[in-house]
Amino acid sequence: MLNQDIHTKIIRSLSFDPWFNLALEEHLLNQIQPNEVIFYLWQNKDTVVIGKNQNAWKECRCKRLEEDGGKLARRLSGGGAVFHDLGNLNFTFIMDKNLYDLEKQLKVILNAVKSLGIDAKFSGRNDLTAKGKKFSGNAFYFREHSAYHHGTILINTDLMKLTNYLQVSKEKIASKGIDSVSSRVINLMDLQNNLTIDQMLQSLKQSFVDIYGGTTNEIQVDRDNYNIKDLYDKYASWEWRYGEAPKFDIVFENRFPWGGIQMGLSLKNGHITSAKIYSDAMNSKLIQKIASSLIGLPFDMNAILDTIKNIDTKDPIIITDIQNWLFQKSKQL
Repeated sequence: MLNQDIHTKIIRSLSFDPWFNLALEEHLLNQIQPNEVIFYLWQNKDTVVIGKNQNAWKECRCKRLEEDGGKLARRLSGGGAVFHDLGNLNFTFIMDKNLYDLEKQLKVILNAVKSLGIDAKFSGRNDLTAKGKKFSGNAFYFREHSAYHHGTILINTDLMKLTNYLQVSKEKIASKGIDSVSSRVINLMDLQNNLTIDQMLQSLKQSFVDIYGGTTNEIQVDRDNYNIKDLYDKYASWEWRYGEAPKFDIVFENRFPWGGIQMGLSLKNGHITSAKIYSDAMNSKLIQKIASSLIGLPFDMNAILDTIKNIDTKDPIIITDIQNWLFQKSKQL
């Protein structure tokens, strides 16, 4: 039964500029009202979008992308790098945090895809698959009173460009038992050859209304009728997209079931003066919390382990895995 008290909106961006679309996404998150759910639909032209804590140069062939007229963007959420072009459609559920329900949100996407004659399911930590191959990657971001869940839908994406611009670590590929990034993804058009972006848009809107209520009427937005300059400037800035790539005195690197991690530490007089953790872990805030907790500590593994152990989190597996890994590292120092 539908919850008649939920207020819904469908918003569609007519812009293909990733910096605008991500700025709009954050603006909508900032403006979300109690008991409200927004279904936001958007597309980017030739873009690599990296997770909040990822190293741009490690995940993307940045020079090649920009020389070809593409753009690099960084989102708020964790997770890995993805390629967007106009053969891909993005969705975001933006909502009052009390309404966050991953199963319900995924049902909107899965039902929309199934209504077009394609069998799909949720797989792994954040993928939607068909015929055993990924057509959608999902990521998540939470604040105190609001949240979002966003993802991609590969319909007719240029997989040659995807392979050309993304640099996926050999460890990540090996952990999934595959030979290349292109071998594990699929376009939905390969399963339904007459499928169009517009068909998917209409199917998604209808599925959203079937599950959340409201109407399929969409609010169309672009840069000409929506002024979010401050947020746009943030997403377009070098500092946000690339950040610093400092030289670290010590670098530790490993891959876990929940994601990869590269920890860089700078030292002075035996103390940690800066700490940076690059990761595609979904919990972007926890990764940042771990890094900031290390600053000022003596470079003593017992002190580091004690500090990490006492971090309050709902993801204890990440803390335990990092503790065990660093403890093993300490034996090699």
